Amino acid sequence: MKSSPLLALHEATGGRFAPPGPASATLLTFGDVPAEYAAGMEGALAFDRCERGALELSGTDAEAFLHRITSNAVKGLGVGQGCRNLLLTPKGKVQRDFDLARTETGFRLSTPPGEAEALATDLGMFIFTEDIAIADVSEEHAPIEVCGPRAGAILEATFGVAPPQDDHVSIHVPFAGQHDVLLTRLPVAGSHGWRIDGGAQLAPGLWTALTDAGARAAGLVAWDCLRVEAGSAAWGRDVDDGIYPQEARLERAFSLEKGCYIGQEVVAKIDTYGGLNKCLFALAVDHDDPVRAGTRLMREDGDQWRDLGVVTSWAYSFVLDTGLVLGYVKRKHQESGTVFRLGEGPGTAKIVALPVREGTVPVTGPGTDEA
Repeated sequence: MKSSPLLALHEATGGRFAPPGPASATLLTFGDVPAEYAAGMEGALAFDRCERGALELSGTDAEAFLHRITSNAVKGLGVGQGCRNLLLTPKGKVQRDFDLARTETGFRLSTPPGEAEALATDLGMFIFTEDIAIADVSEEHAPIEVCGPRAGAILEATFGVAPPQDDHVSIHVPFAGQHDVLLTRLPVAGSHGWRIDGGAQLAPGLWTALTDAGARAAGLVAWDCLRVEAGSAAWGRDVDDGIYPQEARLERAFSLEKGCYIGQEVVAKIDTYGGLNKCLFALAVDHDDPVRAGTRLMREDGDQWRDLGVVTSWAYSFVLDTGLVLGYVKRKHQESGTVFRLGEGPGTAKIVALPVREGTVPVTGPGTDEA
């Protein structure tokens, strides 16, 4: 997995990494998590997302191919438009998760860190005689993401252009009088935000400009606090190839209207008939100690304890003033207020309504207003 071009800058400005040392590339915080979280609620946050990967697809058949293979609609997208998209297994489970954007020359797919090569391999398996070229351009992709109620104003002050307001819409904006930067509207840590990509060479200058303009630098801890409170599933933590998209509340990442694609029949059947065995919920913990991913959610049934779910993410919730987890809960046990024992105990977790804050991207599915 590539390293961020911002690591030296983070180290010089008090970034804390885990395990210790910037070579790990896991930036946790700049030393004041409550202040970082508060900036996400009241001001603006900047997150280093430079380790994300990227593919470019070109060729006369690229549009038809992506529309036929992936879960979301691709045909009809204009230059500068895009979507969150999935590559599903034939059984309808999530194999890959990425952001897709139409460019002047084809399509760019932005992947979670370390996933570009695997996505290229998976897509390549479905190319036969089509005119399609796939290029790994991860080294050219160095996104910074911002969110918070003041983020839009900070972007406008930095670039002199109002940022786009529609999800997955991108525009080119000038930077430092001579450089071209891509600015994309999309969810960030479960909230409405933007991704800024000028490549590895411009990343340090962009980061400095954004933080000088008022965006507070933040790390993974604040990211998770905001994301978990918003109920936003993360690839590799809450989502993998054992999960149906509806289980992870990824309804915005697939289409029910565009016709056939890999796994479409299963997705459509779930939409029509329901029957999900589990779904992702937020559960308030009765303490603020971290809860390990994989911890089982148990309930007593007579003289036995039943395994009814699993924790996938943990964060401290400043809204609830306690620990908060995301976890998959089996059906018939998903009512708000249902209490589970965490593993062997004694800690417990209770299904709660997700805290509502301005700018949160709403989740869908069981237990929500959009269910």
